[in-house]
Amino acid sequence: MEFGENVKKERKKRNLTLEELAEHSKVSRSMLSMIERGEKNPTIQVASQIAEGLDVTISYLLGEQQKQEVILIRANQRLVYKDETNGMGRQLLSPAFGSRGLEFILNIIPSLQDTGTFPAHKRGVKEYIHVTQGRLKVVLGEQSETYIVEQGDSIYFEADVEHRFINLSDEECHYFLIIDSHQSV
Repeated sequence: MEFGENVKKERKKRNLTLEELAEHSKVSRSMLSMIERGEKNPTIQVASQIAEGLDVTISYLLGEQQKQEVILIRANQRLVYKDETNGMGRQLLSPAFGSRGLEFILNIIPSLQDTGTFPAHKRGVKEYIHVTQGRLKVVLGEQSETYIVEQGDSIYFEADVEHRFINLSDEECHYFLIIDSHQSV
């Protein structure tokens, strides 16, 4: 699996042992080892923890980087990730660049499903969300601040807090997500 190979490549590039990455990402050494060998497909939440531990984006770990001035991404060439545990889909709509930059993503959460809790990003990372279908409950931080985002609504937040998304509708919830890590510290 490309994700696991890219995790291993990035870990080695940073001269990290599996134990050190486990400590940084809060993902067990054995799970990291299975992911790197392609024996285990991580949930989106675990993939996010690994990306944070390596100080890169999930998109970066999902595919090779392109370094062209103009990049056309055809619908059938998008990096698509499907979480087998909850059915959530993630489609990268922008190029996958390194640790800092902008990610444009279409997320699809099945009816009444929950993404699980994503780890806090580095300070300075911002997330922008626009719901195009369904109702999305956004839960932020340890105090569990809750916001209901209806179809057509948008929300912005500093993403240096744990965050979780829940589809409150009987249909799929579709939302565009922009993760801006240009000013991350």
